[in-house]
Amino acid sequence: MSDVKVVISGSGLSHPKDVVTNEELVTAFNEYVRKFNEKNAVEIAEGKITALLPSDPEFVVKASGIKNRYSRDKANMINPDVMFEFIEEGSDDDVWIQAREGLVAARQALKEANKSPEDIDAVIVSCTHKQRDYPSIAVEIQNQLGIKGFGFDMGAACSSASFGIQVAVDSIKAGRAKAILMITPELSVGKTNLCDRDSHFIFGEATTALLIERADECKVKTAFEIIDTHIITSFSNNIRNNSGAHDRSSPSTFNSPKKFFYQEGRKVFKEVTPMVVQLITEQLAKHGLKPKEVKRYWLHQANINMNRIIAERLLGDEYTLERAPVVLDEFANTAGAGSVIAFHRYHDAGIKSGDYGVLCSFGAGYSIGFVLMRKL
Repeated sequence: MSDVKVVISGSGLSHPKDVVTNEELVTAFNEYVRKFNEKNAVEIAEGKITALLPSDPEFVVKASGIKNRYSRDKANMINPDVMFEFIEEGSDDDVWIQAREGLVAARQALKEANKSPEDIDAVIVSCTHKQRDYPSIAVEIQNQLGIKGFGFDMGAACSSASFGIQVAVDSIKAGRAKAILMITPELSVGKTNLCDRDSHFIFGEATTALLIERADECKVKTAFEIIDTHIITSFSNNIRNNSGAHDRSSPSTFNSPKKFFYQEGRKVFKEVTPMVVQLITEQLAKHGLKPKEVKRYWLHQANINMNRIIAERLLGDEYTLERAPVVLDEFANTAGAGSVIAFHRYHDAGIKSGDYGVLCSFGAGYSIGFVLMRKL
């Protein structure tokens, strides 16, 4: 790779207007449970079916730290007779929702970076859940903005944004582009089993965008130089979703719970937490840095307890929510977008020129992405 310096010069965030509280979600879930248990009372009494257990808002907060989430279809999401979020596809001539949300976030990033679409060479859409396979969402956004160059979709589950950052950095350093929009439009609620007590509260909807460009092309003084990126993967079935190209090929599995997100939460917690701490510590050491020398950590937003333990192991008695901010209480888990939401919301206040920051995401795969930045 060349010695070209690369910066993040702008960021953007978009999310639906509807807020779904834990109380609303739990009320719908408990009514679904009541109806299920009542309908199957005989089979439950005979031991043929296991009765479902109710949930409660305090359980959700204690287990995850989540209090609210944004939804594009609140009415059906909290309807105990539906328990699903529907999104209209529209015609082939319409701009679909994932591209529309991506455009909102992208325009914010362009404005912050003082750039126009004519300055951009590529669009990368890197996310966990795509509305369709092809044509590419990235190319649709590219077309709507009038960007000349190329666009493509990619993903690495909840590490999608950090993996996308590395691909963008590598492309710029290789001379294939001077400026890239990296967009993470997540449609996570559609992959959530709202009828499952252990996971019905986990996901929310949001879209983020980052403008990544050559430092010598940057027009703003508030940018962050990307010092290093690193990605790793290690196969695990502990976070899984079996939805894919053959969803309609077998009627027996079309509505299977395994077509939604499911996980072995305790195993994920136990296995991923030390992996993240080790990766961050080792990568910082390569640059002569200790974890406490990093001003801010923008971590993946899946579970507040997991984030707290990671931050405490890195920062010790210096850990505060200012050093490792949390946004999942408002947004819930937004898959690949979470760490960028944290960056978007908390990359300004309390950080001065020369300060270091780390963006780190982690999720299914397992996949972990690390980005070390320094404020200009």
